[in-house]
Formats: sequence, structure tokens, C-alpha cells
Amino acid sequence: MNKPYLLRRTSLFFLLGCCSIAGCASQYGHILAKQDKNLVGSHAAGAATWNPLVDASVAQLLGRCPPAVQPVTFHNASTFTNASSVQDGAGFNTAGLNAGATPALATGPASVCFIGIENKSAEELGDFKDQLYQRIDTQINSADTFQAISRRMVDTALLETRLRPDALFLPANRAAFAAALGRQGSPVDYLLYATVTSGTTDRNKSSQRDYEITLEMVNMHTGEFLKESAKIRKGYSKNRAGKWWNYGWFDQADG
Repeated sequence: MNKPYLLRRTSLFFLLGCCSIAGCASQYGHILAKQDKNLVGSHAAGAATWNPLVDASVAQLLGRCPPAVQPVTFHNASTFTNASSVQDGAGFNTAGLNAGATPALATGPASVCFIGIENKSAEELGDFKDQLYQRIDTQINSADTFQAISRRMVDTALLETRLRPDALFLPANRAAFAAALGRQGSPVDYLLYATVTSGTTDRNKSSQRDYEITLEMVNMHTGEFLKESAKIRKGYSKNRAGKWWNYGWFDQADG
């Protein structure tokens, strides 16, 4: 074997080895363990951003909504008064209930109709939109005092009534939508809307984007609503030193 041939062959094996280590020849994957951190996206929000936002906003909202009550009996029927309305701590008017009664809409778990997610951010949600929907829906069902209505039933009711999600704020449209769900065997107490927004601050080649998820729970019977939101700030830079340069020890982010 001549020397030039041996040199070329050795160089080829060396290049193949380098490509295998660096991953340039193909794409490799591995299963993440439960304790592994989520990958932080370099150009857009990802699991490390959206998952904590959903968890925080859902927990805050459900914690403020009125719980379910026991069935009304002849013994506690006298608690109803002729007062026009009494506002509870969660912001809902509880017409006909005295201050000592539990402000709620239904016996047992209250049913929540999750209408959908509206994206008003600077980024496309892509496949995260459906995943966020399912994550919110699952967390509602895991609460003891709430149960979510099937998304398939919600979509069918919207199709039957030919209504857009934002049209349900009108009382007549809410009544028609509730009637359509009732015919499917799914009475509804609350409507839930989710909105994704973002705000971007640019500084030379670096930027900061504030991601926010806002959940709006609408009382189906009165039209009153509650809002809760959660926010995460994320910095983007052209190199790893950008994090220290913009958010370092000397408050460099001030200008």
C-alpha cells in the first residue's frame, strides 16, 4: 500500500469520525427523563416558556372562581333573599343569595367550556397551539370543582349555531350556544377564553420578549368575567456572552 493512499484513507476515517461526533452526517435524538430541563428555544418561545405560563395562569384562575355548592333543600331555602345581587370575592354577582350562601353556579363540579386560544403575539404558535389547548383542558379536568366540556362537542355546537367564539359575549348568542350544548347533554356554566400576547424590546443585536397568557372566565348566566394572566420574560442575543452583557452585574440593560 503506497503512502498517499494510506494518507487519504486515514483522512477519510478521521473526517467520518468527526462528523459522527458532531452530528453533521445525520440527526440524532434521545428520550428526555422527567427531571431533564426543557430546551430553551434560541429564536422563539418553546416548552420552557409556554408550560410554566399555562400552569401558573390556570392555577390562579381556578383558585379565584367560585366552587360548587350543595343542593338547595327546604332547610336552606330560607337563605335566599329578595336582594337584587350580592357580589362575591371572586367578582361574580350572585343574585338572590345572601352573604352567607356559597356563590356558585351549579351543584357538583361546574362545567367549563374552553372556547380556544387566540394568538396575538409576534410569533406563530405552530403545533404548540393544540398542545397548549390540551394542557389547559387537562388541568381544568384535574380540578375537583370543575370539569371541561369535550372539545369535539364545543366545535360541533359552534358549527351548529354558526357562531364565532367572540360572538358568544352577546346574551342571545350565549343562549343559543348553551342550548346546542344542552341538547348534546353538556350543560355549561362558564366560558373560558385564552389569549397569547407578546411585547418585544430591541437593543442593538439583542432583544427581550415578554410572553403572556391571559385566561378569561365568563359566567354563562350573567356575562360577568374574571381574568388572570402569567408572564415570562426571555432574552435573545447573537452569542452566549449576550446574557451577561445585557443582564450582568452592573445593570447594563439600562441603556
